[in-house]
Order: sequence, then structure tokens, then C-alpha cells
Amino acid sequence: MNRNKIHILLQSKTPLDQVEVNGWVRTRRDSKGFSFIEVNDGSCLKNIQIIAPSSLPNYHDIQRLTTGSAVGITGSLVPSQGKGQSWEITATRISVIGLAPETFPLQKKRHSDEYLRSIAHLRPRTNKYGAVFRIRSELSYAIHTFFRDRGFRYIHSPIITGSDCEGAGEMFRVTTLDIKNPALKDRGLDATRDFFGKEASLTVSGQLSAEMFALALGDVYTFGPTFRAENSNTRRHAAEFWMIEPEMAFCDLTGNMDIGEELIRYLISHVLRECREDIELFANFVDKTLMETLNHILSSEFVRLPYAEAVELLKTSKASFDYPVAYGIDLQSEHEKYLTEIHFKKPVILYDYPKTIKPFYMRLNADQQTVAAMDILVPGIGEIVGGSQREERLDVLQDRMDEMGLLKENYWWYLDSRRYGSVPHSGFGMGFERLIMMITGITNIRDVIPFPRTPGNIDF
Repeated sequence: MNRNKIHILLQSKTPLDQVEVNGWVRTRRDSKGFSFIEVNDGSCLKNIQIIAPSSLPNYHDIQRLTTGSAVGITGSLVPSQGKGQSWEITATRISVIGLAPETFPLQKKRHSDEYLRSIAHLRPRTNKYGAVFRIRSELSYAIHTFFRDRGFRYIHSPIITGSDCEGAGEMFRVTTLDIKNPALKDRGLDATRDFFGKEASLTVSGQLSAEMFALALGDVYTFGPTFRAENSNTRRHAAEFWMIEPEMAFCDLTGNMDIGEELIRYLISHVLRECREDIELFANFVDKTLMETLNHILSSEFVRLPYAEAVELLKTSKASFDYPVAYGIDLQSEHEKYLTEIHFKKPVILYDYPKTIKPFYMRLNADQQTVAAMDILVPGIGEIVGGSQREERLDVLQDRMDEMGLLKENYWWYLDSRRYGSVPHSGFGMGFERLIMMITGITNIRDVIPFPRTPGNIDF
């Protein structure tokens, strides 16, 4: 592993006599006595130019190199004679590691996102998708850094669960029963005969598990995959997605909002600092207003507005909405867009939602009609964070579960946490993919996940 990374070489302050680079050919063109080869190793957006002299013993093989071929380069890093790059490599050895055929699907031209989704296994080799997945990696690091620096502990919450956190029932069933067995088809799937002895599903959230640890370790967070069997083919929904879910003990709704707002600012600042070149690609070719939007979010004071006031504001506005606005409805993306991009022109935190549209675990307010819930809305995306102060009172929590028709015996362990030393606590979930969409200006969630899982799509 003594090879050099291109992004480090391109930042070199001095020439280097001996460098080794492995990568993939982006382009090659021949000139009299040598060939120019553009090579990229995925470490950064820029390619490095390789000068391959005709004196190389395998020069005939080098002239056969095609786009997508894998090569190993040994040579000297020298100042570039051409425009657009500071350094190039004069090769003393080039080994052909893997020759790509002329039919390689990614040629030097612009491909549509729809086409690239059909070859999701190859699209990371393009400039756009290489950049988005480098940003995704850097954001993952930044998330862990943010919470670690603030004393949070990282919790690995289970992916297979027997509890429906949201109470919506849109969960993927997990079973070891032979569903092709004719006898089972007649009798139905008997969960008592299944692997766990009861019905199991893929989790929609790590929140309930994180609450248990927050009530022991203080401030914790989960960050991992979650699943929702919602038959939705919109640009904002996927069946498998990642969630950032902190839980804070001895924290009320206001403190919850503070952490959510701080996290958003921190992650934007980190990416602008550490991924400048990749972000500029999106600012130049995906969303011309991206830098203005991100800097505006950083510099703006987030508006904090009760849900009821937001509804009245929307109802009295002169805007025309496809979905009518009324108290007691979930706001649609067009409503969120109006609030963040037209009326306030900045991020908005809505809070105190009607209890009828929120899950059972959110703390009931004194009015008995609303819960201490909050959503953070940002321009261009809409809701990026959803959270609440959790209901810490056992009797109130049990009443809410009864109202929503939940079987309390399925949540016996969750109720125990309210029996034994319950304290006020709060938390939220941030959709990781929506975060990436906000930071890159990409408008389709399928384009910020390595292998998107959507209805009818599980090819890769």
C-alpha cells in the first residue's frame, strides 16, 4: 500500500522523483513520441495527467488503453507544461491492470441521471457521483465528530425489531418461514413458529432503543440504516435510508431544537471547508444557487414558530396550494417551501403539533391537544429534522398508547423505562440522504444513495 493518492500529489509543494499511482483511465490521446493519459483514482474530482513516452517497453499496449481501463503508474511528479493543472507525472513504467472494452458504458460525454441509475454499480466513476459519495463519506465522519466532541456515546441500535416505533405499520416483515410451502399458504404465517417466536420486522427507527441508553448514559446517538415499506415513488422517499438519531437525557424541547440547529450549521460548515472542490462541481453544474443557499442557512437565525401559527399564516397567504391548508393536517412540501423560501426566506422550526398527527411517544402539552414536537424545515428540501420531547410520564404514555390502539405488552420494556427513574428527555431524527440533498443541490434521493431501494427496484 505504498501508492500515492492523486489528491495528495496535486497539493504537493515540490517535484517528487518517485511516485506510484493506481487508477482508471478517463481519456487517452496520442501525440508524436508520447501519449497523454488522464487518470483518476477516486480520491478527488481532478484527474492527473500522465506523460507516457514511446520509449516505454510496452508502449504498444499503452496505445490500446481505453476509457475505464485500470492502470498502475510509476514515474516522477513534475510541473505541468499544460494549462489547467499544476503537476503531471512523467511515467517510467505503466502496467495495464485491467483493460476495459470499447463498450464501457461511461464514455466521455454527459449521461442522464436516469441512465446512470440503471448502472448504479458503475456511476461512482463519474465526476458527479464520485463527488457526492466522497461528500457522503466526509459527512459521516463529521457526524461522529460532532457528537463525540459534545460528549455523546454512539449506540448500535438493532436493525431487526419487534416494535413499530412510528405506529404506522409500514414495516418490512422478516421471517425464516418457507412462504412457498403450500401448507403455510393455507394456514397463513404463524409467527409463533418463526425464528424469534413472534413477528419481526426491519426497523423504521433506532429511537426507542436509543432512549433506553439515554436514560443510562446521558446523551447518545444512533446512526444507521432504517427501512420503510411505503409504496412511494417520489423524489424524496426510499425504502432503505440512513438516520441520525440523537437522544438527550434531562433535555426539553428547546434544548432539542438547539442541538438540531447546531448540527445543521456544523455539517454545512464542515463540508464547505473539507469538500470545497466537490461542492463547487454541484454549484456549477447542478444548482447555481447552491452556495448562496448554504451560506444563507449558515448566517440566518432559524425562525421558531408554533404549528398553529404556521397554519394561520398559510391560510391567510395569497399563495395557491394544490393541497388545502387546515389545522390538524401534515404540512405538504409546497407548504414547507412557502414558509422557508417565500415568506421567511430562511430555515424554520415548527413546534407544538396536534397530537392526532404525531406518534405516541411525544410529550403531551398542558393543553391536552398538542405535543412537544418539532420539525426543522430548510430552503430547497423542506423537513430535514423531526423530533420531540419524549413523554416521560408513565400514565400519560399508557393513555396515548391506548388512544392509538397499540398493544402495551409489545412495549413492556419501553414502559419499564418510565417506571424506573424516568426523566425528561428528547431527541430527533435527521434523514442523512435529505442532508446530502440539501448540501449538494441534488433533488432526487436516488442519486445520493449508493444503491437505492425503491418500489420495484432492487437490482444491485
